Amino acid sequence: MTRKTLWSLIAAAVFPAVIGPAVHAAGDAEAGKKKFYTCVGCHGIPGYSNAFPTYAVPKLGGQHAEYVVGALKAYQNGSRVHRSMQGNVAGLSEQNFQDIAAYVSKFPLGDEENTVTGNAAAGKGKAQTCGSCHGEAGNGEDPNNPRLARQYESYLAKVLLDYKSGARKNAIMKGMVETLSAEDIKDIAAYYASQKKGLTIIQE
Repeated sequence: MTRKTLWSLIAAAVFPAVIGPAVHAAGDAEAGKKKFYTCVGCHGIPGYSNAFPTYAVPKLGGQHAEYVVGALKAYQNGSRVHRSMQGNVAGLSEQNFQDIAAYVSKFPLGDEENTVTGNAAAGKGKAQTCGSCHGEAGNGEDPNNPRLARQYESYLAKVLLDYKSGARKNAIMKGMVETLSAEDIKDIAAYYASQKKGLTIIQE
């Protein structure tokens, strides 16, 4: 049994217990557009950087609605820690989450170029075990897992480091990254950031 197949089986068995059952988005995209106004100041500016530590604020356009709902809930319940995000979602309801996610997910996958500093070619080989959940090139169709293609390199690297340190809590991801070196993480981030088509900036 290959390592990729093994992780696929583990993910299928354990991942639902980690994040809960799949959320079927039933949001109103037009309502979500209005509710997204507090998000535009960071997520609507190409290359906008988090102040400290410094990394590019993630692209959201074209992300799976179910994943967006799960991510927002993770900030609300504290399994993801970011002061601004936690403040923004603190008072949001389930319907707010669904509406914002519906708006974000309606954007087509974009073609914006990313600058990468890691070795994307080396990262392709190192990212093989990621494909069972995220798709071979980071455009997977599993709605509970994020699309990674064309995401910012610095953001992807920060997320992987947070899973490794435990700052982000997810048993599957913790196991996937625990043996990765800093160079491995940089190369994997470069690989996904350099894909031909992926997430886009929401600038409506």
